[in-house]
Amino acid sequence: MNAQFGVFLPVANGGWIVSTTTPKLDGGWAQNRDAALLAEEQGLDFVMSMGKWRGFGGITDHWGTSLESVTMMAGIAALTKRVKIWATLHAILHNPAVAAKMIATLDQISGGRAGLNIVAGAYRGEFEQLGAWDESLDHDARYDLTEEWTTIIKRLWSQPRVDFAGKYFTIKDCVCEPKPIRTPDLICAGMSARGFEFSVAHADACFIGGRDVAETREASLRARALAAKLGKTIKIYAMCTVIPAASDGEAEGLAKRYRDGLDEGAVLGMLDSYGANLPAGDNAMVARAKGAFMTHSVVGSPATCAERMEDFMRRGMLDGLMLIFADYREGLTVTGQEILPRLRRALA
Repeated sequence: MNAQFGVFLPVANGGWIVSTTTPKLDGGWAQNRDAALLAEEQGLDFVMSMGKWRGFGGITDHWGTSLESVTMMAGIAALTKRVKIWATLHAILHNPAVAAKMIATLDQISGGRAGLNIVAGAYRGEFEQLGAWDESLDHDARYDLTEEWTTIIKRLWSQPRVDFAGKYFTIKDCVCEPKPIRTPDLICAGMSARGFEFSVAHADACFIGGRDVAETREASLRARALAAKLGKTIKIYAMCTVIPAASDGEAEGLAKRYRDGLDEGAVLGMLDSYGANLPAGDNAMVARAKGAFMTHSVVGSPATCAERMEDFMRRGMLDGLMLIFADYREGLTVTGQEILPRLRRALA
């Protein structure tokens, strides 16, 4: 099994644990730069950053401070040599020709390592503040728009001139030079029915989630079946928060401390932001956040973490994991030196 492992960079303050008791993640350049360089040093395969424009409030002002994804990843691309560089753009916010040029530029800087994480944009408050929320577009319509957006970008990366007349976008004799060195990876994490359909049809890899391993496995099976119906293959990844320590007991103590520090105000802000604009019941990340951790988590000694990550990947039918840490320096070091060697051997 040629599994892929990456890191979800702490581009926004607080990271992916909604707590007052975690080590401080400030959403700043130094922490992101150092995490990316350490991920490459420790043998991970990719680094990814989300795009965020407004936080959730609470005591921690969770995700209230963040760097812009593509600009930050360009800096990281210039400092790294091997890891893939995946940045995020929102279809309802960025003109497709501009987006195509931005990612082509990122690919030039990285020497052919760029990827685009496509987000349809579902959070009203986040985009309304920018004057970018279109009340006439419901959830599925935003994916229809994103489908046109993605089609234009793909054509601009491969064709000398592009004409396109759609419902949402019109471009005339449009050029995008230089082309990417290598066609950038396309990644998407849509989990609603329409979002799932879009992700499998248009992306090279999709991120799935679930409230438990059984739900993750069901999503993985659904994605693979849909891909087969479309005559393509797709990589299936999931997010995973790793809390390692010298012993299982020590790691469990850390996890308990983080859970006990749950920022309830930030979770309520998240529920308001996500829940009002998504079909009911399909955002597992928000459901998990009520317990502080926003993703599937593994907690324990390096050996225990490796064993639990293997179990998650096998039972969830996953091709890779994007890893999250409370402390990125310590977590990436332990993962690279002690967890991933065990895990790669077990999956070989």
